[in-house]
Amino acid sequence: MATRKTSPDDLLGPVTLAVGQEDLLLDRAVRDVVAAARAADADTDVRDLAPEQLQPGALAELTSPSLFAERKVLIVRNAQDLSADTVKDVKAYLDDPIEDISLVLVHAGGAKGKGLVDAARKAGAREVACPKTTKPAERLTFVRQEFRTLGRSATPEACQALVDSIGSDLRELASAVSQLTSDVDGTIDEAVVGRYYTGRAEASSFNVADRAVEGRAAEALEALRWSLSTGVAPVLITSALAQGVRAIGKLSSARGGRPADLARELGMPPWKIDRVRQQMRGWTPDGVSLALRAVAEADAGVKGGGDDPEYALEKAVVAVARAARMRRG
Repeated sequence: MATRKTSPDDLLGPVTLAVGQEDLLLDRAVRDVVAAARAADADTDVRDLAPEQLQPGALAELTSPSLFAERKVLIVRNAQDLSADTVKDVKAYLDDPIEDISLVLVHAGGAKGKGLVDAARKAGAREVACPKTTKPAERLTFVRQEFRTLGRSATPEACQALVDSIGSDLRELASAVSQLTSDVDGTIDEAVVGRYYTGRAEASSFNVADRAVEGRAAEALEALRWSLSTGVAPVLITSALAQGVRAIGKLSSARGGRPADLARELGMPPWKIDRVRQQMRGWTPDGVSLALRAVAEADAGVKGGGDDPEYALEKAVVAVARAARMRRG
C-alpha cells in the first residue's frame, strides 16, 4: 500500500493530487509530471482523460502490464465528477499503485468528490495546491514568484504596475512576465512595464483612481472613458476609487514614522506608503469623507441603483478629484 507520504519534489511518485480551481496552476501541475516522465523515458505514454472516458473497469485496463514495459502518465481531469463505481476503482488502485505509472488526479476541491481526495491523501499522494487567486495581494505574490522562478529581478513598483495593467488572469500575467524577462536586460522597473503595457495600463481601474485622487480630473475622466471603452467592468473602477481614497484616509490619520513601520501598521507595502504620501497632498479629513460618499453613491449606481452607470462613474471621479484639491482651493 502507498501509505508513505510522497515528497513534493518527487514528480515521478505514483500519485499526484492537484487540488483547486486555478486553471494555470492545475495545468502546470500536470505539465511538470509529464515533463519529468518524458525526461526519464522519452517514449512515455501519456493519457489525458475526462471523467466520461474513465468508465468502471477502464482504469484496470489502462494500468495493465505492457509488453514493452513503458512508462505511463494517466491524467484524470475533473476527478470530482467521476462516477461512484469509478471512484471505487481509483481508490482500489491507490492501495496498490503500479511502478512506472504516474497517476495525476485533477480535482476542483470542495465537498463534491471529497472522499477521493481524502483517499489519495491517506495513500500518501504528492499534493499540489492550486487555489483560485481572488485577492490583488495574491496576484502580486504570484508575479513576484514568476520573476524569481525565471531568475530575474523586478522592483515592487513594477510588479504592482503589471498586476494593475493586466488584471486577474494568471495566464496573462505569466505571459507578461515571460515576455518582459525575455526582452529586457537588467532589473525590470515600473517604466519598463509602462512602455510594454501602456494601453493596458490606461485601461486599468487603478489608473483612473490614481489620477482622481491626485486631483487630475481631466486625465481621470479620459482614463475612465478609455477603460469603459475597452471593457473594464464599472464595479472594478468604483472598487479602485474606494481603495485609493481609503488609503489616503488611513495614512493621513496614522502617526508619522518610517514607511516600513507604517506598512506594518496599515497593511500596505512600503513602496505604496511612499506613493500614497505623494497623492495625499491637498487632502483634508472632510475631503476624504466627501469622496467616500461620492464613491459609495457611484457603487450603488453601477450595481443597479441608477439608470446610467457611466454618468455615475464620471460624477464620482470629478467629486474625488475636487476633494483632492480642497486644501489647495
